[in-house]
Amino acid sequence: MTRLKDILLSNEEKKVILLGNEAIARGALEAGVGVVTGYPGTPSTEVLDSLASVTRETGVYVEYSVNEKAAFESALAAAWARIRSMTIMKHVGLNVAADPLLSSVGTGVNAGFIIMVADDPSMWSSQNEQDTRYYALFSNVPVVEPVSPQEAKDMVMEVFNLSEKHGHPIILRTTTRVSHMLGDVMLGPLPEDIIKGNIRTGDFQKDIPRYTVIPAHARKMRPKILEKIERIREDLEDWPFNWIENPEEKTGILASGISYAYVKEALEKTGLHNIKILKLSTPFPIPQKTLKEFLEDTKKVLIVEELEPIVESQVKQFVYDHGYDVEVVGKKLVPRIYELSTTKVLRAVSLFMGKPMSSYVDKILERKKSLEKDLPPRPPTLCPACPHRNTFFAIRKAVSPRSIFPSDIGCYSLGLMPPLKTVDTIIDMGASISNAHGLDKAINRKEKKKMIVATIGDSTFFHTGIPALANAIYNNSNIVVVVLDNRVTAMTGHQPHPGTGITPSSNGKEIRIEDVAKALGANYVRVVDPYNIRETIQTIKEASESPGVSVVIARRACSLIEVSKKRRKGEKWPIYQVNPEKCTGCKICINAYGCPAIHWDDENKKAYVDTQLCWGCGGCAQICPYDAFYITNPEVIQE
Repeated sequence: MTRLKDILLSNEEKKVILLGNEAIARGALEAGVGVVTGYPGTPSTEVLDSLASVTRETGVYVEYSVNEKAAFESALAAAWARIRSMTIMKHVGLNVAADPLLSSVGTGVNAGFIIMVADDPSMWSSQNEQDTRYYALFSNVPVVEPVSPQEAKDMVMEVFNLSEKHGHPIILRTTTRVSHMLGDVMLGPLPEDIIKGNIRTGDFQKDIPRYTVIPAHARKMRPKILEKIERIREDLEDWPFNWIENPEEKTGILASGISYAYVKEALEKTGLHNIKILKLSTPFPIPQKTLKEFLEDTKKVLIVEELEPIVESQVKQFVYDHGYDVEVVGKKLVPRIYELSTTKVLRAVSLFMGKPMSSYVDKILERKKSLEKDLPPRPPTLCPACPHRNTFFAIRKAVSPRSIFPSDIGCYSLGLMPPLKTVDTIIDMGASISNAHGLDKAINRKEKKKMIVATIGDSTFFHTGIPALANAIYNNSNIVVVVLDNRVTAMTGHQPHPGTGITPSSNGKEIRIEDVAKALGANYVRVVDPYNIRETIQTIKEASESPGVSVVIARRACSLIEVSKKRRKGEKWPIYQVNPEKCTGCKICINAYGCPAIHWDDENKKAYVDTQLCWGCGGCAQICPYDAFYITNPEVIQE
């Protein structure tokens, strides 16, 4: 067993070190979760992966769903059937699941139901920056925020209990910093069912007015939802993860979620200790008695929260409605965009208190400038031997450079970087095909050389690409769709999807992308191996000349998977090098192909291969016009 698996299955009460996401997974097991669904997306992925690794031992049903909407609806139904359930996604995934989210507040649940959502301030791995707490406000779903791995684990149990008591879904919101921080976690006991791996069976009782959300039923649900939120607000008055520090002080800071950690560090750096603090983990609904206690005899308050002024708006409304004579400051001093840091909070606290900023800030800023000055640029790039590189190279060779290249969310987003430059649009998952279709209808199609070639990954194709493809075919589009099938959900850590036929607990049924494309009515469907660049170029040319919607599936497993397999088996793979006698210094391998294993010798004006990075795909040998690349270990037979 791996270390993490040992910890997740341990029934010993001991202190361990876990990521925030791993702690949430452990908390779900301690709470007796029965069904877990989700779609992998950084920074939420490790929760799903952790639980998937112990599904057979614990009896918990864990599913890599086709998308977040399907995941939400499946887990919701399990919660109707009296099984504690959790659905897991990142912030943009909640957009996909927004429809069932809004309806679930009306139907309610019969067992605890957690919607675990990880936001990504500063967009470290996301296409936009959004605040899930807005969804909580307008959907009337309570949202809670842990500040540490220990609190994350402990909070899961409390959220399940609260959800179950009120029959209401609850959002457990983390951010990248909380999800990926390491911290001490004290393990609690596991339920007997989890220890024995018992598969729990639910019980669904029909209730037509409750579970059929037609207008007549929904109208009756609406006032009940508002009443339920107020009952939950009352219960949050005793929520163990909210507390007030230094209640006798007249100046206060209200810190929500991870902001509390930044506030504590900032106050430590400035030496300011005579400040009242409300550590808030329930940004909606805010418990009003707790807030009232905090505001009593307070003259001014700084609201520190990441991203949007969700708490600030509620506090200002409360202050106005109850006639408090207190100055409330928030986004005037605390940035509204990007991830917070101790430095940013320290600056806000210093300005709020009218104190000069500590020398700590100057030191941090100086160190940051020094690091930025010394570090060489490291632009992101596709891995060595990545099949997507060959596919993008082939697309550029097969169609006019005037063509338009809509793309999608995944590793292949890196196709926008030089030298490939085969990505012109990225919006959201599945948008590549819809964008291509819209462009086809919008631009002058008499310009025959201006093709529209959309690229989309295999997991993304199943996520939201299928409806987009159906729409394009139905509406007589004239586009080429290239599905970059590397046999896995690569960007988030190699999770399976319907095209793999693999599930966490057993073998599922493999759904072939080419069968789906043919069934939908695509005029031209072909499968190619992108390691065969010449064939890939020819196939894309044929596709571009075929009327209607053409689908090319470029199928080759992720190079990371292939190399890892060979390393585990002790197998070798071909290693390429450059024959300096044949290399003319044309730089096609660098300026047009861009494999990170290929470098330039400025002194000799020749290309060379870093053999430590070469993973043996042979693409360089195929694209070199002078046959300068050769295998250094010919005894190894390439597939």
